[in-house]
Amino acid sequence: MKTKTFLSAALLSAVGIISNSPIVLAEEIACRSTLGAVTVDNVRVPSGATCTLSGTKVQGNVIVESNAILRASTVNVIGNIQAENARNVVVNSSSVIGGSIQIKQSKAANIANSRINQDLQFDENTATLAASGNTIGGNLQAFKNTGGITIRNNRINGNLQCKENVPAPTGGGNTVQGSKEDQCSRL
Repeated sequence: MKTKTFLSAALLSAVGIISNSPIVLAEEIACRSTLGAVTVDNVRVPSGATCTLSGTKVQGNVIVESNAILRASTVNVIGNIQAENARNVVVNSSSVIGGSIQIKQSKAANIANSRINQDLQFDENTATLAASGNTIGGNLQAFKNTGGITIRNNRINGNLQCKENVPAPTGGGNTVQGSKEDQCSRL
């Protein structure tokens, strides 16, 4: 009987501890206008919306949905910026991205004068793309883009890889620790 009483008390104690503990939920902000110098968990730019981040700190990720526009300046994103089918993505003015920037099957993008701790990827985009003056901790990859891409004055710790872009990428002045490959071998 003493064992049952002890186990019951321990169970009730544990339930009490759990129920009194704060629950941490990752909040997601749906951005349809401007966020200034605030700290948020995650940002989602809904389909067709325009979001301006200015001095914003994002502790998670920024997701840009179809036909949406993101303009981010002087931001600090702990995670990634990911865009799929977006209309335009602009990241500039000494922004810091802890993860990667991935622009896929979208239209235009301009990533300038920022630090990206992992990769910068442009994949199957249809309008003008630019990457200039960035410090990239991983690779810069441009594959199957059809709107033209300029890659200029980036410091890349990994590889600069470009394949199947029409027209071929232009630019130069990139410092690459790894290798410059395929269409970007002279950049």
